[in-house]
Amino acid sequence: MRWALVKVCLAVTTMVVVAFAVPLGLVVKEMARDRALSNAERHAAGMGPTLSITTDREELTRAVATSEAGGDGRMAVHVPAIGDAPAFEVGDPRADARAVAATREEGRARTTGVPGGFVVLQPTALSSGTAVVEIYVPEAEVSNGVTTAWLVLTGVGVALVIGSVAVADRLGVRMVQSAKRLAAAAHDLGEGKLGARVPEEGPTELRLAAVAFNSMADQVVQLLAGERELAADLSHRLRTPLTVLRLNAASLGDGPAAEQTRTAVETLEREVDTIIRTAREAKPRTGAAAGSGAGCDAAEVIRERMAFWSALAEDEGRKARVAGVERPVRIPVARGELVAAVDALLGNVFRHTREGTAFSVDVHSGEDAVIVLVSDAGPGIADPEAALARGAGSGEDGSTGLGLDIVRRLAESTGGDVRVGSSVLGGAEVRVWLQRGGDERGRGGVVGRRRGRGRGRG
Repeated sequence: MRWALVKVCLAVTTMVVVAFAVPLGLVVKEMARDRALSNAERHAAGMGPTLSITTDREELTRAVATSEAGGDGRMAVHVPAIGDAPAFEVGDPRADARAVAATREEGRARTTGVPGGFVVLQPTALSSGTAVVEIYVPEAEVSNGVTTAWLVLTGVGVALVIGSVAVADRLGVRMVQSAKRLAAAAHDLGEGKLGARVPEEGPTELRLAAVAFNSMADQVVQLLAGERELAADLSHRLRTPLTVLRLNAASLGDGPAAEQTRTAVETLEREVDTIIRTAREAKPRTGAAAGSGAGCDAAEVIRERMAFWSALAEDEGRKARVAGVERPVRIPVARGELVAAVDALLGNVFRHTREGTAFSVDVHSGEDAVIVLVSDAGPGIADPEAALARGAGSGEDGSTGLGLDIVRRLAESTGGDVRVGSSVLGGAEVRVWLQRGGDERGRGGVVGRRRGRGRGRG
């Protein structure tokens, strides 16, 4: 914006200066020429009284020699024949005979060009003819002062252009600084810095934009505070049924199923407490903060969660297989978030497939990325795009539409993505691509290449 304003001002000022300076320079040149020719006509008219008194050669020679123009060798007098006296010339004539004859016949002054300048021919009526006084005007006298005037005009024009550019630059800096402050505040607000505000200063339009931004930021803070309070209240309401579940689980006695039930209730209580604490925090967690921690071992988490779900799989007659978890696989994701994502994927398998349907979890580790494949032998997913959309579940089958969205946001926080397709088992396959670096390299590199493939398989 700044340089665009400077360029526009430079172009406009240059056109204005040229539009005024060029005609003014031509006027100055014409004025200098008229001044020189007017002086020549005045010198020529000064010989009129002398010619009206005498036409003697010697007298005219002395008069020409004593005049200002004649002393410089720039005056000449053409006297016609009078009676028996022949025509003669006095001084230093430069005009040709035809120009002198034409002036004598027309009876009015004229200017004609000669080598090195101009001559002014002034007719003077005598008792028996017409004499012509010639004044030579050098080219230097005609253009005297023109160069200086043009230099002055050029300097004034350049000064005007520089001054206008400087003023435009200052105005542009003022506008650009206001726009940069607005952009920086918007960026900070997008990163979760809810206290970002813009000084309400600068041009009127940008000041109004700053006022609107500050008002929007205040409303966002109020809305987020209300949502946090609502989430905390709703989560707190779960404490009563959780307490009942914990008491009932304690009365189940001993055994693997009872122990798993008690473990699940304790885990659920911890998750509810985490939700309440997170909702009460003054600053919400952002994707960058979630992915910038120490990370976790994906292989360990998947082994743990498969051990948890294997009991239910055994009860329902499902064949479960897990591969690629023999060695540690570090990823830049918090352990709790990975646990929630894996539980969401495995919970979808148990929720949306019949009992006895086999499933598998495969982990593929590379230098800069980790792929987690969750496959099943169920009916598959008819509309993968809708499945990945947040809140797409109808609620009729117990689905809220948030499970795959949790997985997608987890993958995108590392620079990866999630794809849904068909598995080799005949059902659905969810491929979770996690970048080890957690930066945009994965999104523009490996992930970008994967997105260029067909959309049939994830």
